[in-house]
Amino acid sequence: MADITVVVLTKNEEINITDCLESLNNFAKRVVVVDSGSEDRTVEIAKEFGADVFSHPFVNYATQFNWALDNTNISTKWTMRLDADERLTPALIDELESLMNEHEHDDVNGITMEAWLYFMGKRLKYGGPQKRKLMVFKTGIGRIEDREMDEHTYLTEGTSVSAKEKFLHYDFKNLTFFIDKMNWYASREVKDYFDYINHKNEDDNLNDTTISNTRRKKFGIYYKLPKFVRSWLLFIYVYIFRLGFLDGKEGYIYHYMYSRWYRLLVDAKIHEEEKLLKRGWSK
Repeated sequence: MADITVVVLTKNEEINITDCLESLNNFAKRVVVVDSGSEDRTVEIAKEFGADVFSHPFVNYATQFNWALDNTNISTKWTMRLDADERLTPALIDELESLMNEHEHDDVNGITMEAWLYFMGKRLKYGGPQKRKLMVFKTGIGRIEDREMDEHTYLTEGTSVSAKEKFLHYDFKNLTFFIDKMNWYASREVKDYFDYINHKNEDDNLNDTTISNTRRKKFGIYYKLPKFVRSWLLFIYVYIFRLGFLDGKEGYIYHYMYSRWYRLLVDAKIHEEEKLLKRGWSK
């Protein structure tokens, strides 16, 4: 077993949690599940796998994960962030164990990874790479930004290395769940947008060039484009120029719903909020 604790946040993840925890067999010394009020068998299944289960009300992802870091008595050398709809592969586990052993005593304090995204049962190969994120870090050195949306894990000191192998991300339960999730994300995205333009996040100085570059593209390029037009431009970019059309019907549904429909929904909610602000009140 690797000297690592894997933290998984859950709510009604019965459909995903078994595969997630099975992928951690013979890898993690400890698995912590922080549940926020599941009404299905999520907690029961997690306990059957030997996970340490905690219950905590959900505010947002960052608050929940940072609460787990501070309140679940993690004592292993390394900590990992994993979502219930994500799985490790044997090849990735081998690479992670090698990297953790190699960097146990130096200033490389984190490992970033990228996903293979599965949508409606199909692995999407095109449309651009899945964004790389910091998922493994030495205990006590990693946190998640206190943001409503696009919150990144960051290191308080040291550097990170990148794993070559990818994890699996099954980002789909059914279309109703997907649409509800996108609507929820859109509301959080709008709050993050107004926090940014009102300079409420100016104190974010994480000394992480990857996070800074990602945020610069989002707020410095994408949000500078005209509302309602930019979602079309993004869809054309990922679906045509990044070859998303090669993933067939599933690719079309995903890229249209995520790059076009979701981004249009965000713009509509921004427009709504701006109209309310002009009237002197907000939601």
